[in-house]
Amino acid sequence: MGEMQVPAEALYGASTARAVDNFPISFEPVPAAMIHAFGHLKAACAEANRQLGKLDAKRADAIIAASDEVAEGKYDQQFPVDIYQTGSGTSTNMNANEVIANLANEKLGFGVGAKGTEGAVHPNDHVNMGQSSNDTFPTAMHIAAASAIKKNLIPNLERLQLALAEKASKWDTIVKIGRTHLMDATPIRVGQVFGGYAAQAEYAVVRAKQALNLRTNLEIGGTAVGTGINTHPEFAAKVCAALGKRLGIDFEEAANHPEAQAAKDAFVSAHGELKTIAVSLTKIANDIRLLGSGPRCSIFELSLPATQPGSSIMPGKVNPVICEAVIQVACRVIGNDATVTTAGLGGVGSLFELNVAMPVMIDAFLESTKLLANSAGVFVDKLVKDLEVNEERCRELIDQSLMMVTSLAPVVGYEQAATLAKDAFKLNTTIRQLCLDRKILPAAELDKALDPDSMTRPSV
Repeated sequence: MGEMQVPAEALYGASTARAVDNFPISFEPVPAAMIHAFGHLKAACAEANRQLGKLDAKRADAIIAASDEVAEGKYDQQFPVDIYQTGSGTSTNMNANEVIANLANEKLGFGVGAKGTEGAVHPNDHVNMGQSSNDTFPTAMHIAAASAIKKNLIPNLERLQLALAEKASKWDTIVKIGRTHLMDATPIRVGQVFGGYAAQAEYAVVRAKQALNLRTNLEIGGTAVGTGINTHPEFAAKVCAALGKRLGIDFEEAANHPEAQAAKDAFVSAHGELKTIAVSLTKIANDIRLLGSGPRCSIFELSLPATQPGSSIMPGKVNPVICEAVIQVACRVIGNDATVTTAGLGGVGSLFELNVAMPVMIDAFLESTKLLANSAGVFVDKLVKDLEVNEERCRELIDQSLMMVTSLAPVVGYEQAATLAKDAFKLNTTIRQLCLDRKILPAAELDKALDPDSMTRPSV
């Protein structure tokens, strides 16, 4: 295809330079997590090829040492290829091959660009031995996604679950008014409310682990179209074993290589779990910001910690900024889910024997994972830990609620209870006071029937 000018300081070669020239689109490179995943993968492949007698120990050691440095992030600046590139990720695979080959050659005493020298490492013949971009890029996708979920997302969701559970236990004797359809309902303990939030966070952990499980079946070994041409039959298993030792994740070879490379259903499904986690977090964040609304003219059953001034024109105003940030994260994750789903569609990304929208898919997936992990951590540290209940406000609203009449329905009947609620509203009085005025029940019996705490438990 002709000569290419490569910067003198570059560790990559002509293939990468050509890709940089071809795709000046977003000016955003492939995520660093993918580059680090490629480092781990190329090291594991070199180890597997050495074990199989396909790669001599000297070259293998040099490739592994170079790949380790890539995995550690020492050469991220040497991976300039745009996200929006060839849909198979070939440009990034070749970027990795070229950088690792040149680093390995330096370790062997050769200079950069020594790939044709006897005894030197060649990017295709040695670094890419037994591999194709069509199985390495999707394998690196799985490695990067699984690592992000395990190291960042799951721990932060577990922290959130624990923080919410602690609040649930602490506040389990405090009763507030419940609300359905944004309207007053029967009482509920604050501990029950936060126990519900804690359960949502617990289920989010379960969903994150399910997403992790969907990321552990690797395409490596399928090479070009899933048939395994030009690779050893034991290669994939050895690569998976080497990756497991490196990352502490139980990777396995894909059960069906043509399916794994031609379709990305597992990625679509896994991001669906991330979307559900985002939906769960919006429920918790939105409820908390509404329960903290006020402080004088709204619900204000919760006091949210002040994190920053809320207005440039209204002095003293404090806004629920952490909740708003979490909700905006969900907006992005839901948008990313549309990207991942579209990239997985037949006729769009998945065509015959290969999906050709993988770079944008992994970029969206990793962004969602990062945003969910970080926002969950911020939610714990900046909001949940210092959240407080306004007990006096909770009692005030319970006393005013017309739905306290619900516990009287088994005693006086539904119709009379409904009349009491309507009349109390018209007369601007409480259910208790109206019942006393009309001598519906003796005071002691009325107090028992209208006890808020007893209304938060099963009773007849």
